[in-house]
This record gives sequence, C-alpha cells and structure tokens, in this order.
Amino acid sequence: MIELSVQQISEAVGGRIVGMDETLAASTTCDSATTDSREVSAGTLFIAKPGEVTDGHRFIGVSRDAGSPVALAERETSDPEGAVYPAIVVDDVVEAMGALAHDIVGRLRRHGDVTVVGITGSAGKTTTKDLLAGIFAEEGPTVAPIGSYNGEVGVPLTVFRADYTTRFLVIEMGANHLGNIRYLCDMVVPDYGAILKVGTAHAGEFGGVENIAITKSELADGVASTGGVALNLDDTRVAPMQSKASAPVTYFGVEGRHVGTTDHDLLEAKDLRTDEGGCPHFRLSFPNGDEFSVASKLMGEHHVYNLLAAASLAFMAGLRPEAIVQGLNTLGAGSRYRMERTDRPDGVTVINDAYNANPESMAAALRTLAQMGRDAQPPRRTWAVLGPMLELGEASVEEHDKVGRDVVRLNIPKLVVIGEEAAPLFNAAHLEGSWGDEAVWVKDADEAFEILRRELEPGDIALFKSSNGAGLRFLGDRVAHDQTGGPQAGHALGRKAQGNA
Repeated sequence: MIELSVQQISEAVGGRIVGMDETLAASTTCDSATTDSREVSAGTLFIAKPGEVTDGHRFIGVSRDAGSPVALAERETSDPEGAVYPAIVVDDVVEAMGALAHDIVGRLRRHGDVTVVGITGSAGKTTTKDLLAGIFAEEGPTVAPIGSYNGEVGVPLTVFRADYTTRFLVIEMGANHLGNIRYLCDMVVPDYGAILKVGTAHAGEFGGVENIAITKSELADGVASTGGVALNLDDTRVAPMQSKASAPVTYFGVEGRHVGTTDHDLLEAKDLRTDEGGCPHFRLSFPNGDEFSVASKLMGEHHVYNLLAAASLAFMAGLRPEAIVQGLNTLGAGSRYRMERTDRPDGVTVINDAYNANPESMAAALRTLAQMGRDAQPPRRTWAVLGPMLELGEASVEEHDKVGRDVVRLNIPKLVVIGEEAAPLFNAAHLEGSWGDEAVWVKDADEAFEILRRELEPGDIALFKSSNGAGLRFLGDRVAHDQTGGPQAGHALGRKAQGNA
C-alpha cells in the first residue's frame, strides 16, 4: 500500500481518530492493510471488520502487539488497563474500506501511469484475471486479486496491495445483488472492463437471471469513457450491453457462434478444437488483422472465452498481439480448483474443478470430462463426482435434474452424487437410464471417498465439481493424494472465500 498517515486515512474514510492526538496522527503512517490479525506487522492498518464467525474488534489488541499503529474500527476499544486503543472510528468498516480504496486509486492515477481493469461474469472471472495478470506482468508491475477476492471486501484488499510502482491493477468484480458492480466501479473507476457471460449462478439471491444481466451490465456503464469495454458476442445477454457503454466496445467470440453481427472491433477464435487433454487450440484473429496460433494449457473448451477476454483487455490496453499470444500459450490455471489436474502414480487422473459450480460451468466441465475419456487412446473410464449447485433458488431441482440427465447422455459411465441438495441430480440420472452401480448417491464426502478408494482403477478419470460451500474440493484433494501418501492439500484453505458471482 502507498504510505499514508493516520490523518490522511481518516480524512479519506470520514472517520474520527481516537487514542492519539493530531500531531501523532499526522506523523504516524501505515504502508499495508489487512483484515487478518495474523498478517499484521509494523506499519499495518488493522481493519477490525465484524464477520459471520468472529468480530475483528476482538483482535485489535493482538494487532497492536504485532506492530499495527492504528485500527480501522466501528467502536472504541481499550487495553486491559482501560487505555483506548488508537483507532479511526467509522460507522461502517466495509464502506470505509471502499472509500479508502477509492482514495488510493485516485492517488495512484495522480502520481503516474496506472491502468485499472475490471472483469465480471457469472463464470470465468478468476481464470481470466489470472491470465491477464500473467500477460501484464511481462509488461510492468502488476497487482491482481489473491484467489477470488472480488467483492466489497476483496476489491479494497486488492487495491491496498498496490503502490506507486504499480503499472497494472486487475480487479475481479463479483456480485450477489443489484448495484454491487456499480459500487465497485465507483470505487476503482476502471479504464477497461470485460463481461464474460450471464449465467444462473446466485439466481436465487438476485431474483432471476435478468437481474444478473442488469448487474453485470453495470461494468459496461462504469468503465471510463476514455477506455474500452470487451463483450462476449456469443452470449445473448452480454452482446446487447454495448448500448450501456460510453467507452468504445470490442467484442470477442468463437467463429460460427456469434448471436449477431457487429461493426465493432472483434477478437475471434477460429478453427477451435481441443487436444487429447481437453485443452483448447485455435487461431486468434485480432482487430488489426493479425492472426496467431494459440495452444492453451487450460483444460476445457469453455476456457476459450476466458482466453479471448484476457486477450481483448490486453489488446485494448495497448499490448502487442505477439506478447498477448505468448502469454496465452504459456499460462495455465493460476488459482486452485479450476480444472486442476493431478495424475496419480497408479494412472488415475483427478480433475478438481470444485471451487464453484452453476449449471453452465457444470455442463462445460462434464463435456470436457466426456471428451477426455472418449478421445484418449485407448479410451478411459470417466467418473463424475458431483455435489450440489447452491443458491439457485426455485430453479434448483430443475437445474440439478438437467445435470443428471446430461451425465447419462454424455456416456459418462460412473456417477457419484453427494448430499441431500444434489439428490435430484441422482434421481434424474437414474430415470435417464443409469442403472445398478453406474450411479450412486451418498450423504457425505466420507462415504464418497470410501467408494472411490475402493473402485477407482488405473486409467480412470475422476471429475470433482460442486459449489464452493459444498466443500468437494477437499474430497478431490483426498482422492488425488490417496495413492501417493502425499499431504492432504487444502487443510489450511477453510477460510470463507471472498468471491461472488
């Protein structure tokens, strides 16, 4: 974080300083910020955020002992002797984080040449963010979210990691209510933005898919008019968002899939295919007429849209096509549990894609699994290990039913369904013709693990997919390391994610 005095921080957030006088507030500085007291060191602004599990105000004393000169808090707290801990007191800590982030972005812009990029969509945000950050990093110092920090807390935490050397600031924008993306845009005022797709993730919270589309379109409206907006020309809800944009629009899409015609710039994937490992290969056509071959290391044809979105943003930001394609050809998944492949010594392949799930991403992952098994020489047996897709509202039963039928229609021979909320998926597969031990339902991950430990054979491919809250990513880790005796990865990853749709 750029170094700011306690007085400057207080002015940015409209706070009230307690526990120190004006002279000390003007001379005391912070050069980092965190909501986690375990990450505090000398000069850290400790953000005492009230949470679902605990209250950050309980850890102000701990953070003080670790070197934090001041806390951002919603109330005064005192040490055991009754002395008030130094703090900037505000009505709402989360809103104050946003105000401070806005102030910092303004300082970065006034100081030098920083480019701010926003990315949103119902799926693919984190992968696109990772790709773009990797491409930008070859051009200059780049700050991007850790994991899926993409909401009203995660975005400020990302901004706080930037300093005056930062050339590119990549912001992932998630939402679970109308107005969320507008709030984030007002916070960072992106120069460029990409909208990947509109799906049914969190439809229950939003009150329907149309509200999701309205929310995602807030990025098109929120990008600075001097910048640029990248839109998916193959998504019927995203393509029309050009009417919301005051900035120039660049479309991206796959040849033959466009939902309409365009006179805007277009980045297009031509001759799209996948290799035996399920990785997309295509010719990438840029608006300036350049064409290059792309052979991605990402697994799954659906990642073509993440590759195109990253390329569009980098191109709009002024990077050379050659540099963009080099990044697309060398970068793999930068965050865990996104089609993460582990090949066990016994020949079993585990595909852990259980960071999140919605009907669209579930269908894409299953198509990739089926293709990998079918195209292998010799063909390989495939397992779909599936948990619930959460927050679908009234459409939950119908959408799980569709997934169950897709498993059978894709000729995936083994299905393990986990949890009560996913039971309609199992029922649909059974009705579609998955008999005997081809499909099983179990109540929890431990039961599933015992089945897989017993029945997985060399050459099998097992896909793990569920919403984050179902926790199947940890089951995927257990199975991936079962034969190797390796560590049970993910044991320290149990913190609530900062991600939204």
